[in-house]
Amino acid sequence: MDIQTIKQRYDIIGNDPRLLLALNKAIQVAPTNLSILITGESGVGKDVFSRIIHDNSLRKHSRQGHGLISVNCGAIPEGTIESELFGHVKGAFTGADRSRKGYFEEADGGTIFLDEIGELPLAMQVKLLRVLENGEIIPVGSSTALKIDVRVVAATNIDILAAVRNGRFREDLYYRLNQLSIYLPPLRERKDDVPLLFRKFSSDVAEKYHMPPIVLTDEAKRMMMDYPWYGNVRELKNITEQIAVVETERVITPAILKNYLSFVPTERMPALVGGGAQAGGGSQITDRELLLKALSMGQMISEMRQEINDLRQAITQLGLRAGDDRTVADHTMLPQNQSLILPNAAPAENEEFLTPEIIEDEAVALEDRERNAIVRALEKHRGNRKLAAADLHISERTLYRKLKEYNISE
Repeated sequence: MDIQTIKQRYDIIGNDPRLLLALNKAIQVAPTNLSILITGESGVGKDVFSRIIHDNSLRKHSRQGHGLISVNCGAIPEGTIESELFGHVKGAFTGADRSRKGYFEEADGGTIFLDEIGELPLAMQVKLLRVLENGEIIPVGSSTALKIDVRVVAATNIDILAAVRNGRFREDLYYRLNQLSIYLPPLRERKDDVPLLFRKFSSDVAEKYHMPPIVLTDEAKRMMMDYPWYGNVRELKNITEQIAVVETERVITPAILKNYLSFVPTERMPALVGGGAQAGGGSQITDRELLLKALSMGQMISEMRQEINDLRQAITQLGLRAGDDRTVADHTMLPQNQSLILPNAAPAENEEFLTPEIIEDEAVALEDRERNAIVRALEKHRGNRKLAAADLHISERTLYRKLKEYNISE
């Protein structure tokens, strides 16, 4: 099957050379049994490529195969992931009133797609490596190994090599999974494909809701191409659908478009907000994450300086100085790990310490900030955990844990 046929069959839009290279690799490797590692940011279509690989393999027609089974490793609680993947026998744990097949056994003869493989706990990485090397699984509570024939396609949106270097991902498992890798470029590196995708999504919405399609002016089209699209194709699809449904105007101008884009490149801002330098002046900002981090860090530093000054005055009034025999000469009088040298203060005779009460107050403030950030991300993405987690730069599993920790209802 040629690339053009594949693009039509799976609704893949774009002519970027790296996208075409990824498609060609997927087609070439599909008939083999090699383990594949698909890398790329969230929203670039890694799940689509897993279907391409399976649908064009011999396993699609396997007599005992159950087709393609997709598993999101980041969405399964750590306490149940072994049972989910490998199954369990009756009585293996409380509540196991019957035996149950795991995803690997269900996929026997077919393909299993392990999305967010980088979120797999280290203990499970060891067991997955055994499955890949020996073709055997051991259900929870059983002492008998079961032979299986499963092809593994894995995907991750993290820097997996960095995870290997940091000890968060096993090196041997990485090389076992990465018999062949496929990299999917982010949408901001495929700028010429953005108008094509917009037109496709606009046409789909128009057909679905029986309305005229929306079109972009040349200026709006350039704005779309300059936007960084950190949510990639998924974000573009969502924004296109929102505009098509909400706006009564069918010709979309920059003034309309700016209400849907959370980031506007520097050279476009004066024309939209009316003032400042001439349009096109200044350098273009192409990395929203760095910008937001810089702004956030600046605010944090300013707040910390003010807080430190306030703390110094309060501590001075209480007489809790580093030269005080109560806190230095007999340091054991303070609870363990509850004295802290003030940030950026060089060791000196008048070095100051934070009290346990101050540390506790700071921890509460940080928790409030974290909770508020999670709530805002969920509101922004209308409760979509995956998009909210990507926006917060954490995994879905971490987001799930934080939701329970802060008792946040969606």
